[in-house]
Amino acid sequence: MQIRQAYEEAKELQEWIVGLRRELHRFPELSYQEVRTSALVRRTLDELGIPYRYPVAETGVVATLGRSDGPCVALRADMDALPIHEQADVPFRSEIDGKMHACGHDCHTAMLLGAAKILKRQEASLTGTVKLLFQPAEEGDAGAERMCQQGVLENPRVQRVFGLHVWPTLPTGTIGGRTGTFLAAAGQLNIVVHGQGGHAAMPHRAIDPVTTAAQVICELQTIVSRELDPLEAGVVSITMVHAGHAYNVIPPTVELAGTIRSLSLEGLLFLQQRVREIAERICAAHRCRAEVSFPGNDYPPTLNDATLWQVARELGSELLGTEQVVELPPTMGGEDFAYYTQQAPGCFVALGMRNEGEGAIYNVHDPRFKMDESALPLGSALHVAFALRSLDELKS
Repeated sequence: MQIRQAYEEAKELQEWIVGLRRELHRFPELSYQEVRTSALVRRTLDELGIPYRYPVAETGVVATLGRSDGPCVALRADMDALPIHEQADVPFRSEIDGKMHACGHDCHTAMLLGAAKILKRQEASLTGTVKLLFQPAEEGDAGAERMCQQGVLENPRVQRVFGLHVWPTLPTGTIGGRTGTFLAAAGQLNIVVHGQGGHAAMPHRAIDPVTTAAQVICELQTIVSRELDPLEAGVVSITMVHAGHAYNVIPPTVELAGTIRSLSLEGLLFLQQRVREIAERICAAHRCRAEVSFPGNDYPPTLNDATLWQVARELGSELLGTEQVVELPPTMGGEDFAYYTQQAPGCFVALGMRNEGEGAIYNVHDPRFKMDESALPLGSALHVAFALRSLDELKS
């Protein structure tokens, strides 16, 4: 099957793919809570006659197509939503207050189901195995790591893995990516500044953690600006500050939280070390105590295999034209697709979906995020093409 044929079939399925995406969008679920989402995936696979393994990593699903005596390729979609209250003006907006598919994972799941339907029609001609990874908990909870720990890349061993992500800065009808580091290593930070509370009118009788926390926040910004090579990327962002409940009371503690990013795992560990040292010493200088931790998971950087990015470039050029395939710079966003690329050659591809006429102009993680749904068939077709081209190349 040529990629143009796959795209034509996907466009014929557009209404079906969009319908799946809208149902998923209306009922978003957070990490490891994707019960309804997983049920929709399994119901659809049952209707298509595609066998699957469930549960994997609590709510994940791994479907299998083809034959077991050839090469093996995996295609991945993430399923979880974000704790964001939707503000997008769409008729299928989230029906769950405080939860929203603001990163396009509903699109990713629907596109992979579209690819599943096309691949099922071609199953007799597949020269190996195609695994479809419907993964939970990408948003900070390392669902991909747990999927790998539970053997989704084994039996048979996956030789190539591909992922797609909707990309609001690229117009619909384009794809993007790069060889090497595409997305950053990423982790969380938490700092609790312990002081001594007291009456706000008598600050000398207290040990103020608020002014100390303010100095910590400002000084942390010098790590990137003064300790990293100006040509090296890094991020230290404090995004949450929690302190006190009354205007006339100095609180005993202030809690800070945020994120750290680097284009290498070594860089991430360096930033963590300096955050700890600076926070602890500034607090000590002001008679406070710093409790520093890095909760959650340290995502490694997402690395695109050079050969596989070339495959994606060639397929994109065949279908869209060379000018519609864009070399992108690294981004400081993180992705747990990186756990797959630690174990098998992989490629993570950006799928353009920006359309000002449709109001699809907002970035991911924005409560106004919208998707140009005309891009969905292209994503399904690319998944199919990644699998078929890879099976052919690996077989030869």
